Amino acid sequence: MLDPISDMLTRIRNASRAGHGEVLMPLSKLKFKIAEILKEKNFVEKAEEAEIDGYKQIRISLKYIRNEKGEKMPYIQGLQRVSREGQRIYSGKDKLPIVRNGYGFAIVSTSRGLMTGDEAKKAGIGGEIICEIW
Repeated sequence: MLDPISDMLTRIRNASRAGHGEVLMPLSKLKFKIAEILKEKNFVEKAEEAEIDGYKQIRISLKYIRNEKGEKMPYIQGLQRVSREGQRIYSGKDKLPIVRNGYGFAIVSTSRGLMTGDEAKKAGIGGEIICEIW
């Protein structure tokens, strides 16, 4: 696996589209922080560490909503990796993206750690745009 963050986003996207209640992935500090941000922004129900068969995993409980027809739809409508291994995308504090007119958010890696684009703007710092979620 070349890009663990892309793998994480793909697992979340596939599990939510398939209607699964939770998704598992190998644990790393960076991926766990992304999962915590998703929890803080109320895009997932729960994000926790779990040990399964002797391996540390991240267990993310996905969140669903009902549409007007009563059908179950994933709360996360889209996830997109912005900065990749082959092409890093950096942004200054004034040019951080607004995702889907404010209905989504960007996760930015700054000198103070991972945070959302709004938090980075308030802190007055820019950084590498990891992904966008809406």
